[in-house]
Amino acid sequence: MAGMTATGPVRRIGWMTLAMAAAFSITGCAAHKAGMPDPIFPEALQRGDTIAFVAPAGPLDRTRMELARQRLEDMGFHVRVPSDLYRTRGYLAGPDETRAAELMAAFADPEVKAIFPGTGGYGVTRMLDRLDYDVIRRNPKVFIGFSDITGLHLAIQKKTGLVTFHSPNPMWGLGSDGNLKPFSADCFWRALLAERYCAADGEPLPPGYAYELPADVAPTKVLAPGVARGRLTGGNLSLVAALMGTPYEIETRGRVLFLEDVGERPYRIDRYLSQLRLGGKLDGVAAVILGQFRDCAPKPDEDSLSLDEVIADYFGGLGVPVITNFPAGHVANNATLPLGALVEVDADHNRVAVLENLVRVDCR
Repeated sequence: MAGMTATGPVRRIGWMTLAMAAAFSITGCAAHKAGMPDPIFPEALQRGDTIAFVAPAGPLDRTRMELARQRLEDMGFHVRVPSDLYRTRGYLAGPDETRAAELMAAFADPEVKAIFPGTGGYGVTRMLDRLDYDVIRRNPKVFIGFSDITGLHLAIQKKTGLVTFHSPNPMWGLGSDGNLKPFSADCFWRALLAERYCAADGEPLPPGYAYELPADVAPTKVLAPGVARGRLTGGNLSLVAALMGTPYEIETRGRVLFLEDVGERPYRIDRYLSQLRLGGKLDGVAAVILGQFRDCAPKPDEDSLSLDEVIADYFGGLGVPVITNFPAGHVANNATLPLGALVEVDADHNRVAVLENLVRVDCR
C-alpha cells in the first residue's frame, strides 16, 4: 500500500489544494445536514507539556501505567496521575460519577494539554450522559485511545466536533514491554507532536500525509475500488452498535467509516453490521476502512460464514471505495487515525491519506 511516511507529507500539493477545498465543501454540507458541529482541532503537543492519565473505563495495571509514565517523562513531558487512578469496582475503574468527574477535571484544567485514557475495557457508555460537553468544546485537547474509548470518541465528536485520535494507549502500547512498535510510534507522534508539522527552518510543512506500511505489517486489501474523501468516524464496531438509538450514535453520511473489533465471532459481527445497515448508517458513506478484526474467526468445525464473507455481504455492494485489513485496532501495529479529520481513501491505489493538519501549531 502506498502510504504513510509519517516523515513525509503527501506530495501532489498542486492538485490537492483544489480537491481539498471541494471535499471540505461537500463534507461540510453533509455534516450540517446531519446536525454535526464544525470540526475543532486541539493544540499540538510539545515537549514540556502536561499529559493527564485518566481511567474512564476498565481498571488499570499499575506496572504498565508507570512504565508508560516514565517513557513519556523521558521524552520531556510532564505526566499528571490522579491519586486514586488505580481504583476498581469490578470490571470498572471506579464508580461512574468518579470516572466522569476525573475526565472532566482533565478537560477543565488549563495546564493539561493532552488526555491519555489508560485503557479501554468496559464502562464508558455508562457515563456519557454525565459529561459536560460545553466544557470539552471550550477546552479542546489532544484525546487518544481505542476499544471502549470509541464511546467517548463518538460522543465528543457528536457533541463538540473535537478531532480526537483512535490510537494506542498507555497500557497497550506506551506501557508494553517493548514500548510502541516503530510503525505505531511513528503514526502516533506524527499526528500529535508540533515538531512533526514544522520544517527545520521553522516553516510549516505542507498539510497531509499518507500511511505507508512497513514490511512487517500485512498489506491492506481492496474490497471495492474508487477514490473518495470525507471526515473520518467510527472505531470499535461493538461500541458503534451499542450507541445506536442514543444521543451519541454515529453520523456516517458523507463520512469515511472506520471499523475494527476483537473476539467477536462472525455471527456477532454480522449482527452488529445488520444493526448499522438497518439504522441507515451504511447509506451515503463516502468510503470504508476496515481495520483488524482479531480473534474473530469461527470456531473449528463450526457451521459458519467466514468473516470475509460477512464483510463482503455488507460492504462489497455499497458502491464506494472499501479497503480492508488496515493496521488499526487491537493489534501491536496500531495506526493512529484522526477521528473527525478529512481523509482520502484511494482504493484504486490501495492508499489511505490524511488531508489536513490534525492539530493547531505555530512553527515559529
